[in-house]
Amino acid sequence: MRLPLILTRQAEVLRASPSFRLLFGSTLISGLGTWIAVIALVVDVKDRTGSAVWVSALLIADFLPGVAIGLLFGPLVDRLSRKRLLVGADVVRCAVFILLALAVSSGQIVALALIAGIASGFARPAAYAGLPNLVSEALLPRANSLLRTADQLTVMIGTVVGGVLVAASGPDLAYWLNAASFALSAVLVVRISASLLQKGRVESSGHWHDVAEGFTAIVRSRPLLTVLVSWSIATVTMAIANVAEVFLVTVSFDAGSFGYGLMWTASGLGAVLGALFASSWLEKRTMTAVYASAIALMGLGDIAAGCSPNVWVAIWCVLLGGVGNAAAIVCNSLLVQRGATDRLRGRVFTVLIGATSAVLGIGMAMTGPLVDAVGPRWAYVIAGGVALGAATTGFVMLRREPAQVPEPATS
Repeated sequence: MRLPLILTRQAEVLRASPSFRLLFGSTLISGLGTWIAVIALVVDVKDRTGSAVWVSALLIADFLPGVAIGLLFGPLVDRLSRKRLLVGADVVRCAVFILLALAVSSGQIVALALIAGIASGFARPAAYAGLPNLVSEALLPRANSLLRTADQLTVMIGTVVGGVLVAASGPDLAYWLNAASFALSAVLVVRISASLLQKGRVESSGHWHDVAEGFTAIVRSRPLLTVLVSWSIATVTMAIANVAEVFLVTVSFDAGSFGYGLMWTASGLGAVLGALFASSWLEKRTMTAVYASAIALMGLGDIAAGCSPNVWVAIWCVLLGGVGNAAAIVCNSLLVQRGATDRLRGRVFTVLIGATSAVLGIGMAMTGPLVDAVGPRWAYVIAGGVALGAATTGFVMLRREPAQVPEPATS
């Protein structure tokens, strides 16, 4: 299907649902500000300390809250108002980045980044859990594709803009811009009806019972369990590739920082295309075929990149891998949205995000010794093999298009 037609079909979702249009705008604006500020944060801490330990602490502060929230506090995304969670998260992150512009030490920066990470840990599952209530079932795949496309576009554009801004004027301007982006995002989300993001009030049977209920829902549902198992395996692939990439480019290809930037750009472009086209592929093929093929494409891209003679060949390989990665993530969202009822959807998302974040962190910690032992080329080949295993696992577990879980009857 040609790109102009894809764009026209995707635009139908924006026209059909004003509430989704607001959520999409919020995602695009806040995401752009976030990725501008990510570059500023890393550069700021690195320049203040010159220490890789502090940079590692900053990166851990970004993903660790997602692990804790997913494993311990997921029920809050179902019990509390999702609208208030989204608006509250934007307000908190706005305040954080205002304070970051005034911070005087690296410890303050890391602490504030941790607070922002906690807010993001609640906001992301709340948005994706409420998404099925904003659009019709027929438009749900396209809505997920659009949100994922917005995410990937902000990564590509935000990192470039962030680098330019920080080089030109330091990190403070990036912090102020991100604060403004969250303020505008909150204004947009306020206009979405709370009743659309959430179907009624969810009563608690006790916090730990509610936590266990989220885990039980995943274990008892084939689609949800498929996401947990196959995507956790696929996350190992990403962990290996993320760590090995800089060594593959600068050592094996001798392409320097320019080549490293090319690889990032190619992967990001592939992810934008994968997110954009995912819904059209799902309209023609079963979820099983698209999901397994997308993860397999990640693996084949990594294997080909590891075997490439130079960076000019490798960029096309990682572009294909990026296509597969983004398409698989769209499938993940759909599998959860169709496989969990609204009253459980928030905690299911948080558990899955938390679990895969934990796998990513552990995988990245273990990849350093692997790259030292076998070299970056073999590390990429191993990563590709892991992805092919994840694709096979997903195909075997899923097998057929999963039916949407019916919502409980309301009196």
